[in-house]
Amino acid sequence: MSEQITVKGTGACACGAVRFEFDGPARPVIACHCNTCRRTSGHYWASTQVYERDLKMIADAGLKWFRSSDFARRGFCGECGSSLFFQPDDSGRVSIAGGALDAPTGLRLTEHIGTAEAGDYYQIESGPDQSAGMEISERWRLPPVTG
Repeated sequence: MSEQITVKGTGACACGAVRFEFDGPARPVIACHCNTCRRTSGHYWASTQVYERDLKMIADAGLKWFRSSDFARRGFCGECGSSLFFQPDDSGRVSIAGGALDAPTGLRLTEHIGTAEAGDYYQIESGPDQSAGMEISERWRLPPVTG
């Protein structure tokens, strides 16, 4: 069974050209250390995840999308460069950068994935679960979109 909380929140890029709000179930923050996440974010990628239907764009003039793999795309601000979203194809879910969220979030970092590809310039803190692979623990996944 997955563990998530209902969150009503807002967020934005650094310049405000992209602003959003969400209201619904949210996964805790997961940190991904894979090469792609590190290259697109500048460090490791730490994000919550919400259902696409619960994410509303308030301003999207700067929003640009980049196909970062054969299974997902990433959203960023074309004005200031802020990394904002990760969206797996046909999942009905969107991951939102933890750093783009307005405080308080009510969220916490619960797991590190892709640790086998972590950069050699930092140490992963102890506490949250760690996985060398790319799979998020079942307990932290949002259930699939139905109906």
